[in-house]
Amino acid sequence: MLSLLPGGRIPSAVEPMDGRKGIDSLAGVVRSVLHGDPLGCDLFVFKNRPGDKLKILAWMGDGFALYLRRLQKGIFPTAAAKDPAITPTQLATILGRRRTDDDHHPAEISP
Repeated sequence: MLSLLPGGRIPSAVEPMDGRKGIDSLAGVVRSVLHGDPLGCDLFVFKNRPGDKLKILAWMGDGFALYLRRLQKGIFPTAAAKDPAITPTQLATILGRRRTDDDHHPAEISP
């Protein structure tokens, strides 16, 4: 179960990440690209290049958790580039919704 601790944010990587990255590699991306603390109370969201997979990296206090969601069809909407941090409601929307080839324009989650 995903849970956001008080004071936690949900930064989302704007650029697609290599879907083969695991916990240690993603923690390095958090430090170097997102300028965050992977051991903090934030959830970090990564999307692969095709857009059909999301990974969420979370520090659970005693170790990391890595969540993966893969779509059989369609792609996930993306976070707005101007503010890559998303709200818990936006994350729930992203996880529960997808964009299909029938959509005429890319879906974007904005604050």
